[in-house]
Amino acid sequence: MKISQQLKEKNIAEYLIYMWQVEDLLRANACDMDKLEANVISQFPQEERPALREWYANLADMMHAEGVRESGHLQINRNVILELTDLHARLLASTRYPFYNAAYFKALPFIVELRQKNGHKDEPELETCFEALYGILLLRLRKKEISTGTATAIKAISSFIALLAGYYDKDRKGELKFDD
Repeated sequence: MKISQQLKEKNIAEYLIYMWQVEDLLRANACDMDKLEANVISQFPQEERPALREWYANLADMMHAEGVRESGHLQINRNVILELTDLHARLLASTRYPFYNAAYFKALPFIVELRQKNGHKDEPELETCFEALYGILLLRLRKKEISTGTATAIKAISSFIALLAGYYDKDRKGELKFDD
């Protein structure tokens, strides 16, 4: 819980990937609080457990209510993608952020290729990016080999998303200007 709050303040991209991990953690425990208590919450210091228990229970309830217990993402996480997509469009439309445009167009061929490979051609581009980053995280956790081509694609996508996350933080602070 503390981690998600810190990440949300520090880096929205890391926050979203963390929250996708939490969704998967809840799914792995069938959104069952007894299982979560035994497998997850019990690993934390006693004083943190009540808040964690409440947080996980609320998320599990939300997953059930929103019909995403098996797959998909919570609305709170989809809202992050929507916010980032809005900012992405504003950054692309502005002439003030050429480095952002360059990073996007460097990542774009990889995004298009991923969308074709995964069969989600209508999926928002940013969701494709986050799915790629999350997929790489899972591969690394499993100590699986990552091909050179995939590493090249992830480098471009990661740089692009890192810029977007930085601009998101600046936008929240009112530091971005879009009037040309």
